[in-house]
Order: sequence, then structure tokens, then C-alpha cells
Amino acid sequence: MYAFLSDLPRYPFLQYALLTGMLASVACGIIGSYVVTKRITYIAGSIAHTVLGGLGAARYCQVVCRWEWFHPFYGAILAALASALIIGVVSMRAKQREDTVIGSLWAIGMAAGIIFIYRTPGYNEDLMSYLFGSILMVSPGDLWMIACLDVLVVAAGVLFYNRFLALCFDEEFARLRGVNVELFYLLLLCLTALTVVLLVSVVGIVMVIALLTLPAAIAGELTKRLWHMMVLSTVLTIFFTVAGLAVSYGPDLPAGATTIVIAGAAYLFVVGGLRIHRLRRKH
Repeated sequence: MYAFLSDLPRYPFLQYALLTGMLASVACGIIGSYVVTKRITYIAGSIAHTVLGGLGAARYCQVVCRWEWFHPFYGAILAALASALIIGVVSMRAKQREDTVIGSLWAIGMAAGIIFIYRTPGYNEDLMSYLFGSILMVSPGDLWMIACLDVLVVAAGVLFYNRFLALCFDEEFARLRGVNVELFYLLLLCLTALTVVLLVSVVGIVMVIALLTLPAAIAGELTKRLWHMMVLSTVLTIFFTVAGLAVSYGPDLPAGATTIVIAGAAYLFVVGGLRIHRLRRKH
């Protein structure tokens, strides 16, 4: 912890990592609250794993096709949005096939990513690091891209707060009030997809769902209103990402994994503490 605090003012890469974690936390707190409330964690998981296909394809195009402008983030965004739209349309039109499509996209996305990485010449450690997070490798260009995505996600999440609120708690009521449920469901999935892309650089594809849902789940246990849940979830996510960076820096541990361990321990502590408190009140 002391090593992190003492090196933070001196090393730009630590400052970029800290800013990345804090920026991604804002979108994570807002969209994560919708995901937990709507109970679409499994859909977010599928979207997260298709991101690897987009990352792999983008790197392949960079190296083999000489598309140097095609940043891996672009591939991640396209793959995430495509999978969100496919899942959304299928879940609305053919609910009996939803699980099959979600599982298929999950597997195909990962498999395609691995194939592209294998066929791309050169050393791909930086791309494989997206599986487990690469927050210490964020460049100024990446940071600007993350900031733009963050602004877009937060603006849409706040602007359509009431419509998403109705969608999450009572779809039939939302329809009666004239809300285009299908459109806003697809929009929510697309915002989830963009948030997943933001979090991939923080904790990686493998653990992105944990950071998307754990702070929101903790906030849901402690608050009753959705906007309270969003604020608390955002604060918790910032705390977890900063704590993960600080704790992992000295011992040279993976920052993403450390962040998830801290978040998971906090979730178990809060849920366990509340259960014990409720049992004591009954007796």
C-alpha cells in the first residue's frame, strides 16, 4: 500500500491506471445496478466472453491486414454490441431459444478469439492480458477512449432513468405508460455491452461479471431506491478498484484478481452480517 502511494505521483502509468479504474467505476455502478435489478447477469456474461473474439479479430486485422488504425477496443465494441443485439432480438422473439443462443455466443466468441490470436504472428501477451485485466498497461489514447465510452454510457443511463426503472421492475406497467419496452431493452443491453468493454481493461474478460454485479449486489442489500443503489455501487466500485491497485502493487500481484477478491470478500461480509443481524432480530 505504501509503495503504491509513494510511486503514484512519480509514474504516469499508475496515474492512468487509477483514472481508468475510477472512470470505469462510474459506468459500472450505474449499469451494474440495472443488470442486477433486471437479473440479466447471464446475458452480460455472454456479452463479456464474445469480446475476446472482437479483440482477436482486431489484432489480426492490425498485424496481417495492416489495418493499423483498427484498435483492439474497436473490435471489442463491435463484438459486444453485435452480441447484445442478437441476444436481445432472440430473447424478445423466441424466448424458448434464449439460453441456447446465449451459450452459443459465449462459446463461439471465446473460440473465435483464441483462433485469431493463434493465427496472428508475433507475441500476443498484451492481447491475452485482456483475459485477466491489463489496467497497468493503459495508454493515454486508451484512457481517452475509455472516458468517451464512460460519458456515453452514463449519459444514456441517467437520461433514460425512469424508462429503465419501469423496464426493470414491471414491463407490463411500462407498456401501459407508452414505453417502447423492446427498444429500451435493446438499449440497456447495448449499454451493458459498452460497460463490459470498459471493465475488460480493468479486471479482464474472465472476471468482468464479478465487478459488474458484486458492488451493485452489495448496494442492493443496503439501499431501497434504485438511484441510491447506483450511487453506492459507484462508490464501492471506485473503492474496490483503487484498493485492488494499491494492495496488488507492492507484492506484484494481478490487479484485476486482487480487485475481485476484495469485492467478493466485501460481498460475503455484508450478506453474512445482514443475515446474522436479521436472525438476531427474530430471536
